[in-house]
Order: sequence, then C-alpha cells, then structure tokens
Amino acid sequence: MGAQIAAEDFCSANLERKREEYGFVEDIQVFSAWVLKLAGISPKKIEIEPGTVVNFWVPTQTTTKPAVVFLHGFAFDGILTWQFQALALANRYSVYVPDFVFFGDSITDKSERSVEFQAECIAKGLKKLGVEKCTLVSFSYGGAVGFKMAEIYPELVHSLVVTCFPMALTDSISNARLHRLGFNSWQDYLLPDSVKGVETLVQLASHSFPKLPNFIYKEILEGICKYRKALVISDEEFTVPSYHQRIHVLWGKNDKIFEVKNARYLQSK
Repeated sequence: MGAQIAAEDFCSANLERKREEYGFVEDIQVFSAWVLKLAGISPKKIEIEPGTVVNFWVPTQTTTKPAVVFLHGFAFDGILTWQFQALALANRYSVYVPDFVFFGDSITDKSERSVEFQAECIAKGLKKLGVEKCTLVSFSYGGAVGFKMAEIYPELVHSLVVTCFPMALTDSISNARLHRLGFNSWQDYLLPDSVKGVETLVQLASHSFPKLPNFIYKEILEGICKYRKALVISDEEFTVPSYHQRIHVLWGKNDKIFEVKNARYLQSK
C-alpha cells in the first residue's frame, strides 16, 4: 500500500513538473499547428483596424475551392475547437478558422465586447483575405456570432450551420437555462475561478466526457480571460431577423445547457 501511494505521488509530481515545463494544452496547440501546416493551413494575423488584430488559420496557397469558416465556442480558441474538422475538410474546401477577439491570438485595445463587434471583426478579416462568399459552421457562442454575421453581411454568408445555440440569448432563455444549471449568472458558469469550476464547465458542456487530470483543468483556468462576459439581451429588444440564407441546425438530444426545444423553436422560425 505504501509503495502504491509513493508511486502515485511520484507520477503526480512528474506530471506536474512536465506541465510546468511544457504545458499540456500548449503541447496540443503546437502539435495541431504542425499537422495543420502539413495539410496546407497556416496562421495569419489580420489587422482589422489600428489596435485590433484577428488571428485566422487560412489556406497556405490561393485556391478557388468553396470557403468554409469555423466559428468556435466560449471555452477554447478556433484550432482547439475545430482542428479535426479543419483537417477533414481541407482537401475539398478552403478552410478558415478564426480566433474571436479576446480568444487565442486575437487582440484589441477597445472595450467593445458585443456579438456585433465579433461579427464585424470576422467579416472584415475575411474580406481582407479575399473571401467573397462562405459557409459558416458554428458551435455554441460561435452560433451567436454566426447568426449576427448572416444578418448584417448577407452578401458574405451563403449558408449557416448552427450547433447548440439559440438565435439569441434572451432574458427568458437565459434565466431558464441558468436555473436548470444551478448558476446565478453566466459569468459564474463561463468564468470559473477554481479548478473545480472548470471541471464543472467542461462536464456540463459535453456528453459523457472523461474526467481529465486536475493540471489540465488548471491550465484551462489560467487561460480564461477575466474580461470576457456573457451576452444576454432583453426579450423586448430581440426580434427575429429576416435571414436569406439556408440555415442548418444541429442539436444534441442530451444537451445539458440548451434543450432540444430551442432547436425546434429555431426550426419553426
């Protein structure tokens, strides 16, 4: 028994030392970047305006293939979210994977935090990259940005795929979801201040996801920016826009945050 405990302590200390030296999440990012570059996708920073720079993963060579743009969720940046899909589609499509402002390597000196600002930055960046028409594929928070891009840039967005996010996070939807999750605010859920909070975030946002070692949760915690905030609007302020694009809705029947009835509501609109 004593030998087993000693061995566990040694393994734990060794893993922690390796984490400090290399960083597990950072290792994944480095490996993913290497694989993506082999597949012809490389990072490129685009200055949207002075003080605002958006990082895009883009085709290394100019191509006439249809453009697909992947929009990530709130917890991770573009490549950590979409690396496998980007690799799977790179042969048939021109794949673009941006980091939203305040995520990954995208930065701004502005105080703006709205979905509209994110949509504007991505759209302007795509136009500077020469993208005239694209299909958006979005996940979670990226769905909010995708809907806004489709609304205000119809000439750019040909079609939209939305996964697990309502058309807008209104007060009524927000309050019902928070009550179901057991949180007082989205900040409490999306901006955890402890390793346990990060574990809860990951488990609620996934289905049957395996428990990770605490040092990985700690790395995720260290990477969460304190100035991000949830984006909720009042029910009175929200009206359903008139979308001209084809919109495809994907939903998990075991979604713990937004129930399937949200997808059915979207379908009805």
